[in-house]
Amino acid sequence: MADTSEVTILLLGDAEVGKSTFLSRISKGSSHPFHSEKDVITLLKDSSQPFVFDIKFYNRPYRFVFYDTASPETWTLLHPHVVVLCYDISSRLSLINIQRHWAKEVIRVYPEREDLPVLLLGLKRDLRSETDPNGIIYPQEAYRIAQELRCDKYMECSTTTGELVHEVFEDICKTAAMTTRAKGGKSEGGCIAM
Repeated sequence: MADTSEVTILLLGDAEVGKSTFLSRISKGSSHPFHSEKDVITLLKDSSQPFVFDIKFYNRPYRFVFYDTASPETWTLLHPHVVVLCYDISSRLSLINIQRHWAKEVIRVYPEREDLPVLLLGLKRDLRSETDPNGIIYPQEAYRIAQELRCDKYMECSTTTGELVHEVFEDICKTAAMTTRAKGGKSEGGCIAM
């Protein structure tokens, strides 16, 4: 039986973009409906970190250890295998902050980590139809920004409805699992859209 590979995944982004809600949805299962905010808040709290998921990929057991933060004091000491930059699809400011702050912080904190896969994740996909005063963020625009930031992948989902949550979680875990192999987890040929 193969040893379990432990892989660290760091979710970064502004407060309230939906990082903890995303992890709560994963732990509940993508088919479990969230009827109220209480369903989510009572499940996972930041103080419960790290959030650990034991999963088998490629016939090998993995322990995926997720950290979720909006505070530089708590993540700069981590050595993640994958970084996921998260923004709220209904908030243009959160995407602007990915460009102006979070992506630059990853480069500043991990300058020697050219092999570090960085993914861009749009959360709250179900709120896209609600009008942000600064305009709706369509997938094409977010994908273009992911390419500009040299992210390895662009993904989006809705934790409220469960839409694409399973697929996003699987993509993150597959990328993380690939980092344990000699070839690494970086995508070849640029950003991939899920």
